[in-house]
Amino acid sequence: MKFINRKQELKFLERKFKSGRAELIILYGRRRIGKTELILKSCTNKKFAYFIGRLESKEDTLKRFNNLLIETFNDKKLLNYPLPNWDAVFDYIAEKTEKRIIFVFDEFPFIVEKFPEIISVFQDKWDSKLKDSNLMVILSGSSVSMMEKYALDYKSPLYGRRTGQWKVDKMGIDYLREFLPCYNIEDLIRVYSCLDTIPGYLTIFSCDKLFFENIKDKVLSKGEFLYEEIEILLREELRDPSNYMSIISSIAGGLTTFNDIYNRTGLDKSLLSKYLHILGNLGVIEKIIPVTEGYKAKLKAKGALYYLKDNFFDFWFRFVYLNKQELEKGNSESVLKNIKPEIERYVSRKFEGFSAEFLPFTDIIDITRIGRWWHKDKEIDIVALNEKTKEILFAECKWQDKVNAEKILEELKEKSKYVQWNNEKRKEHFAIFAKSFKNKKIKGVQLFDLRDIEKLLKKKK
Repeated sequence: MKFINRKQELKFLERKFKSGRAELIILYGRRRIGKTELILKSCTNKKFAYFIGRLESKEDTLKRFNNLLIETFNDKKLLNYPLPNWDAVFDYIAEKTEKRIIFVFDEFPFIVEKFPEIISVFQDKWDSKLKDSNLMVILSGSSVSMMEKYALDYKSPLYGRRTGQWKVDKMGIDYLREFLPCYNIEDLIRVYSCLDTIPGYLTIFSCDKLFFENIKDKVLSKGEFLYEEIEILLREELRDPSNYMSIISSIAGGLTTFNDIYNRTGLDKSLLSKYLHILGNLGVIEKIIPVTEGYKAKLKAKGALYYLKDNFFDFWFRFVYLNKQELEKGNSESVLKNIKPEIERYVSRKFEGFSAEFLPFTDIIDITRIGRWWHKDKEIDIVALNEKTKEILFAECKWQDKVNAEKILEELKEKSKYVQWNNEKRKEHFAIFAKSFKNKKIKGVQLFDLRDIEKLLKKKK
């Protein structure tokens, strides 16, 4: 499959390659986010050596690295006199950096677990030799927690040596169609709701199959990659995922307050706070307060709600985890039949997130902050702010056809009166997102149906 997007990341790596000085880049992100493809793409037409950590013996790891050096520098002497340790390896590399070269250590945590001393050795060699060389080193890994511990934490020997870092994140929604060009915008939004915009997941769905066929065959079927992906990912990041799974399951089931999650899981409150913080750092959940709240309120986070930030986690815990017993028996067909109506209701909630990501494509206002708003029994799907111009946009999202926009606008304007934010100075905008509308000729509001969304996404490419 062709390489898609990652323009910012490639620009960053190219700038570092051309910097004229030694570079130590930390590049990390979750499994299947596309790190390896990004690295290899950035190394096109450049001299580079790529080494991936594996679960193997120390002897086999060093043997593979020696073979890599033989191949990279055409040095047959290493056949008879292989480098015995990492001290010798980095001394050797330091001697071979007359011209610019990139050394990539992919899945770096695997190497560290096998050779804990490599970090201290590398620190010593970087300080004494490599920092003044022509070398560009990229340390990459899928375990976000381990990469932060080994390479970014202030306690790590590498802290202060890195010259750049990049956390590889999800793709933009405007690139969904490049993965599934045969799907219409309605099904692409369903795919977004299920898989989010993780490249490695999107490539698993087949263009030859309808959305629900892909769900059955690729997510609900035992033995398939996506069927156990969440459990594998959590085991990779966490020593004991059981309590974390209980927390995530509670949030997926609709428990969004700290007390509700506490009552459901039965965990000690201080321990629950710690687990929620870790899941937030991993990008699995998000802790939100109304978008109009100020800085002090954000620090206190009083009344904050917890949601699953990652759509695939949300989908998996709602529809795979809860049906594991039947799915283990191979009953994916009957499970899909039972959950189909619920999936559509689930997509209607995710349409809010999609619309929030789409809103910057509309150019209604330059957004400085965006999120949800609620107060007591009042709630608005999306509120976007421009703090400089004092502009505010209120938006509602309806995953329905032939929506009565006039009625929705009336209700939205009424709720907007309760939003306390620059009330005397602000300029207000209103927007409604839906599959389709009964009537689109309504003043004072921007209406976006699926055709409008599709056109604007294509236009901004």
